[in-house]
Amino acid sequence: MQTLTDDYLKRISRFADIAGMAVKDEAAVLSLARGERQGQRHTLVLLDARGKQMTSEELAHFVEREQGQALPLLFAIGGADGFSEETRRVAGFLLSLGKMTLPHELGRVVLLEQLYRAFTILNHHPYHLGH
Repeated sequence: MQTLTDDYLKRISRFADIAGMAVKDEAAVLSLARGERQGQRHTLVLLDARGKQMTSEELAHFVEREQGQALPLLFAIGGADGFSEETRRVAGFLLSLGKMTLPHELGRVVLLEQLYRAFTILNHHPYHLGH
């Protein structure tokens, strides 16, 4: 899975600044979102079963809208029990990859593939229609 993760991070980097990291807990996610660790606040997007399900095209338009905002996006995949209500309140958006439960590593790859697909849609790259 790490090879796929690295591959999609590299692909996305052609279109946007991106970093993949693992953090130990929700406090670390909130710290990143608030800009306490790296000096830059982020719009927190939580992957959550209660979140909005989107088509690839809808995700592309979401990314496009958010790129016009002042804050970069921070996508976070929660632990086995999901996120606390406090973290959900801080989040700018709740996104669902579907109703099925996925292991974190697979969820990360699915998210990255969909983000790559979103950027290819926005840049009229043939990837979206060819796969």
